[in-house]
Amino acid sequence: MSSCPHAIAIDPMVGDLAGETAALRAAGAVTRIELLGVPAWTVTDHTVARQLLTDTRLIKDIDAWGLWQSGVVTRQWPLIGMIDAGRSMFTVDGPEHRRLRIKTTQALTPRRLEELRPTIERLTKELLDDLDEAGHDGSAVDLKQVFAYPLPMRVISELMGVPRSDHPMLLDWYKKFFSMVTPQDERLQIIEDMDVYFTEMVRRKTAEPTDDLTSALILADEGGEPLTEEEVVGNLKALVAAGHETTVSLILNTVRALLSRPEQLARIRNDEIDWKQAIEESLRWDGPVTHLLMRFATEDITVGDTVIEKGEGVVMSYRAIGRDTTIHGDDADEFDITRPTASRNISFGYGPHICPGAALARLEAAIGLPALFDRFPALRLAEAAEQIGNLPVLTQNDVAAVPVHLV
Repeated sequence: MSSCPHAIAIDPMVGDLAGETAALRAAGAVTRIELLGVPAWTVTDHTVARQLLTDTRLIKDIDAWGLWQSGVVTRQWPLIGMIDAGRSMFTVDGPEHRRLRIKTTQALTPRRLEELRPTIERLTKELLDDLDEAGHDGSAVDLKQVFAYPLPMRVISELMGVPRSDHPMLLDWYKKFFSMVTPQDERLQIIEDMDVYFTEMVRRKTAEPTDDLTSALILADEGGEPLTEEEVVGNLKALVAAGHETTVSLILNTVRALLSRPEQLARIRNDEIDWKQAIEESLRWDGPVTHLLMRFATEDITVGDTVIEKGEGVVMSYRAIGRDTTIHGDDADEFDITRPTASRNISFGYGPHICPGAALARLEAAIGLPALFDRFPALRLAEAAEQIGNLPVLTQNDVAAVPVHLV
């Protein structure tokens, strides 16, 4: 594949996320990027993003992508599994999208989420006990590995009916799937293994339904047209992935920001500022998703002086969107829990495809973060915040580790 002149090459190793974000912002509201040799457009402007995320001329169907149609992009492209991911509510549009999404959103209503609160509180306490045991002697402990990583997987698994004994395998699969250092043949094998695993799980629950969201999806009969096995499997795979990856980053990025700004953390501890405000500012400033792949133009779309041509791919660069100075002020590159516009962030998307688990992620953070700081009031970073690097994950804002001292 040939490079796109003047395009910003997105670094798959995530060596300088802040610098890349600044470069994308400086390049304009809609700008050319290159994803592992593949040209695309990306959006860095909040208002333009909202417009395009509700534009029916941009669709999720990979068959609308010119580079896929022509064979320039194949299954050997490392990011293909995030776009050609089987049939689910994440990959279709219009009436079909609404049909596939409705049962999931019904299962994640505010009432149902409140019913989940005791479960999240119990799982949080279990993991804080594990964290206490790991770091009680004052040695550094990885907050990601012991607390932030397993918590969302346990929550989403209880919701979906995934056995806890399978968590290590699933976490390993997803880690390798998203990592840019995983050989593509291995990634394709992981995709196949996931399909087999979740298909077998759906078949078990079809034969013997239980009280979980997977069984609810199987039994859903919207408009007299139940979901197919492929559709249930597709929704399940995507929900488990999205349901834990985003929350891990939300928790860790909020902890890192607050521990390196003790004056802001003190205002939360003194009940001057609510945890909700800190969570929203973290979502805006250092959100879980860096670049969301991908929508495709079904006809030419004009945005200002730019024309996105039919068949071209469009990426939403949510981290850059969160730094939009026209929405969040000239100091948008600063973390400030008093920022009045923080809740206007669209870090979980906007429009029909807004993340169905956004409220769940916020709830987990709203329970997990205060519990963490209440349990360990002397919590501090074991290394400077700027030394905490990202994993080689192009799409998620996934830090490698957050070493902390508990006492």
